Amino acid sequence: MRTTFAAICVAVFCGLTQAAFASADIYGKLPGLESVDLSPKGTRYAFVALVGDQRRLVVMDAQDKIIFHNALGDKKIRGIRWASEDHVMIEISDTQNMMATFGVTAEIWNVLWINLKEKKAGFVFDDDPGIADAVFGMHGTAVVGDKAYGYFAGIPLRRATGTRAGYDWDPSMDVDLFRVDLDTGKSRLEARSVEQGSHEWIVGPDGTVAATSIYFTKDGTWRLHPGEGKNKPLRESKIPIPEIGLSGLGRTPGTFLVMDNTGEVDELQEVNATTGEQTLLLEEYNIEGLIFDPVTRLLLGAQIAEEPRAIFFDPALDARWRGVKKTFPGFNTRLISWDHTLAHAIVKTDGQRDSGTYWKVDMATGTTKVLGKPYPAILPTRVGTTQMFKYKASDGLDIEGVLTLPAKGAAKNLPVVVMPHGGPIGPFDSVGFDWWAQAYTDAGYAVFQPNYRGSGGYGATFRDAGYGEWGGKMLSDISDGLKALADAGAVDPKRACIVGGSYGGYAALAGVTVQQGLYKCAVSVNGVSDMRSFFRWIIDRRGGRQNSSTRFYRAATGAAERGEKIMTEISPVTYAGRADAPVLLIHGVDDTVVPIAQSGMMASALESADKPVEIIRMKGEDHWLSGEATRIEMLTHALAFVKKHNPPN
Repeated sequence: MRTTFAAICVAVFCGLTQAAFASADIYGKLPGLESVDLSPKGTRYAFVALVGDQRRLVVMDAQDKIIFHNALGDKKIRGIRWASEDHVMIEISDTQNMMATFGVTAEIWNVLWINLKEKKAGFVFDDDPGIADAVFGMHGTAVVGDKAYGYFAGIPLRRATGTRAGYDWDPSMDVDLFRVDLDTGKSRLEARSVEQGSHEWIVGPDGTVAATSIYFTKDGTWRLHPGEGKNKPLRESKIPIPEIGLSGLGRTPGTFLVMDNTGEVDELQEVNATTGEQTLLLEEYNIEGLIFDPVTRLLLGAQIAEEPRAIFFDPALDARWRGVKKTFPGFNTRLISWDHTLAHAIVKTDGQRDSGTYWKVDMATGTTKVLGKPYPAILPTRVGTTQMFKYKASDGLDIEGVLTLPAKGAAKNLPVVVMPHGGPIGPFDSVGFDWWAQAYTDAGYAVFQPNYRGSGGYGATFRDAGYGEWGGKMLSDISDGLKALADAGAVDPKRACIVGGSYGGYAALAGVTVQQGLYKCAVSVNGVSDMRSFFRWIIDRRGGRQNSSTRFYRAATGAAERGEKIMTEISPVTYAGRADAPVLLIHGVDDTVVPIAQSGMMASALESADKPVEIIRMKGEDHWLSGEATRIEMLTHALAFVKKHNPPN
């Protein structure tokens, strides 16, 4: 019996009409619909769906008939990409203990390829004993004749010597570029690393390498080459932190793109592969992502931070998108996926009492059809409103943050949860549905997510202002926002807690130790507590002091100018004895970005100082809260902790 879209809709999306759930149970669930992606010519679309209690890959045709579906188990899905109308690829990752080979526990990425026509599937490099079972980058796809290929970075292995059979990892080897047949899984060397360094490649739709870049992490040299990297470089620069890289093909054949974030302004540069001549594109916009033709791979436009959220070089395509935007007045509307003529697209809306809705849109006519909701159990009446709140930092810098208010009740003098984002340099929060923030508004709190200096989305000068301010003005920017909200009458500053993950977790701990008198409680999720020991861990993990990671942390903390003693001076663990609010530490045991020892150290320091502290160790969880059970566990403990120490009523 052939499964229809309606059957899946009943099982997954059209969902739950009652909401008798605890906030943690409903908001902590993984999305019931995600990674929606249209095929290059628009004849099919794929997505990951929660059907019952099972996550499945589903592929549908243009008439919304299922042509393929398969269980994904507990794999961590990171994205879906199409190589052709018959070939789809699923990006996954897994936390693996690589101590014997690489000397670390690491998040290992791979790609599952699926031939829809022949119902065949396999993992990239799975059948090649001479290449490590991991993908270190996806660099393009090509359809040559009737064959579809993917181009992936992999680590070649050397044949073992002596009595041991098989292959060994060679520490002197770097990643190479391999072409993988998406019908058979067979791989072929396409481009070899010309020198040891971090490589990027751009592969055109005909399968040729259009450009290569190499970053030498020890001395910070970046080189740009045409083709496979064997020719004389077009450019060479000294860049301590690699804020530059290849971004795809340009607007016309023979050009490619470099995103350069090293200057006073971010630059999208279109480079002529023959002459090296460059043209600046979209200078007046803050670019969040690029829009390419999925068949020719040429640049069509960009996703931007400002309205209308996307812009196209072709006036007709630009008018088409603006027309679609008018179909969803008042909603936060994002272009998710599109076909090569932009005749059809997948659009996502949220806000305005919408926890998120995916739409299939006929771009030419403006007609729309609901595909489903990521969170069908979250009713419109439970979705809080979000808006940008602008204020000035104590030194006069203009800053803004996202303010989310409860769906019910007066929007004044509210208890508040301050929720700084991670990063800290580069990421930022924007208006829209945020499952973590909305869990607190559902409980009756206002939530404030400040885009402190260093955040992305505001240009290079604002972003670069964060360097050296890890434990300084980044923190005061957060507390200045709380004061501004209180002055505006929106929140009660005496009823504030701070909650965050990663750098946000550091900021939460610092908010009750480095800073004082601000918060009634602090919740740190996967946060750093001791910058000095964390930096030593980075040195060990990266194989020494001379690399881009150590240069980044020295620059971000201010150690590059003031010496590494500053890392001790800005560490919450240093001031555990003066913590002025209860602390909850939550950490994933499998965190490969911030080791769980960071939370353990803070717990020990607080306990020794006889300060109130709780610690939750989440088994099987990584840095990104990828698991549903552990996401719910995190929210359950965090909500209960905040409610205990800062009751919403």
